[in-house]
Amino acid sequence: MKIEEAVIKAVAEAPTRNFNESVDLAINLHNIDLSIPGNRVDAEVILPHGLGKPAKIAVFAAGDTAIRAKSAGADRVLSADEINALATDKRSARKLAEEYRFFIAETRFMPAIGKSLGPILGKRGKMPTPLPPTQDITSQVTRLRNVAKVRSRDSLAFHMSIGNRKMETKDLAENIEAVISKLEQTLKDGRHNLKSVYVKTTMGPAIRVI
Repeated sequence: MKIEEAVIKAVAEAPTRNFNESVDLAINLHNIDLSIPGNRVDAEVILPHGLGKPAKIAVFAAGDTAIRAKSAGADRVLSADEINALATDKRSARKLAEEYRFFIAETRFMPAIGKSLGPILGKRGKMPTPLPPTQDITSQVTRLRNVAKVRSRDSLAFHMSIGNRKMETKDLAENIEAVISKLEQTLKDGRHNLKSVYVKTTMGPAIRVI
């Protein structure tokens, strides 16, 4: 079945809900040992049409970088004092980790973040992208707006969102193609490690793509 046809079928067969469901991929791998960390998938893919709404981004920064981060549209900018406060407030730290999809941090703050927030952000695959002093924060924020994480951990079956039900079929199909392409580039044996890929809405039936 062509990818666009699978998307049409997945949306058409899903019951109408009173909220805008996400459209997800269920990815199944085989012929690969994920107990070996180097074989695991932990990659970023730029979705050509995003997820239907911008990803929420938080930045750990101070001074001019903090000002530029706000101008670039970062949803939240956290100072060094806030990093220290979060170290003793695990509830707020977990809430922060759940609310924001991506984090960026000036390199000088990375050791403190690793010590205070590493266990919480690392477990969720959300450790900050380091920002060297010479790098432009604006380009980083813009890039991450349309990025999705492809992360298997040690499981042969995993899910990820590639958009929402209100998006155009063609746009969803092109997002799926981008994910499959990234998997082929990332997996040890490329396409041979992909057992199957299904597309589905949050509460709808799963339709096989490959």
